[in-house]
Amino acid sequence: MNSLSPRPARLSLEIVFDFVCPWCYLGVRRLLRLLARQPHLSVELSWRPFLLNPDMPRSGMSRADYVIRKFGAEDRARRLYASIAELGAAEDIAFNFAAIRRTPNSIDAHRLVREAMRVNAASQLVERVFAAHFVEGQDIGSHAVLATLAAASGMDPAEAAEFLASNEGAEAVHAENLHAHRLGINGVPCFLIDGEHAIAGAQEPEVLERLIELALTTAREP
Repeated sequence: MNSLSPRPARLSLEIVFDFVCPWCYLGVRRLLRLLARQPHLSVELSWRPFLLNPDMPRSGMSRADYVIRKFGAEDRARRLYASIAELGAAEDIAFNFAAIRRTPNSIDAHRLVREAMRVNAASQLVERVFAAHFVEGQDIGSHAVLATLAAASGMDPAEAAEFLASNEGAEAVHAENLHAHRLGINGVPCFLIDGEHAIAGAQEPEVLERLIELALTTAREP
């Protein structure tokens, strides 16, 4: 490599999301695939919580009750889920909404992701938690389930279980959720680059790529 060539700018990319949001799963999958296709990019990912159901009981609730409360009728939910499943299939996500028996409180999953960021395992964990919920129908509010997913992501399962039992990081999750709202974020996923460029929604890879290119151009300007 020419030693006089400029080094690529290092971008900070924050993903504001919630695990109970299928659009977030879709958007995260598209983003991670885009980054995998461009290994030359120097991107530091940060995962930020957004609580779509801040009043959800810590133990969660039955899926049937949640669907009625959120959508008013199962038919409406079924039509929406069919549309999302079709989009997911194009990204190799086999959404299986019928397998979900319980809608969790996502605070513990977000706490664990914050811990995973310390050992560079957050991205792997995020995808595994999404798949566990939306594809396998597991209860991602369960500490046992989360500890197993942590182990599959390269974390120590005993340490993960101990961390989850401590409730450490819960206040930080609530604080980051509040911070997102104060920034004006009212829908997820939301992607923020270098704190200056932002876009919300499960965007197509081409749209995310243009946003990254814009951020790179800005970062290189004197």
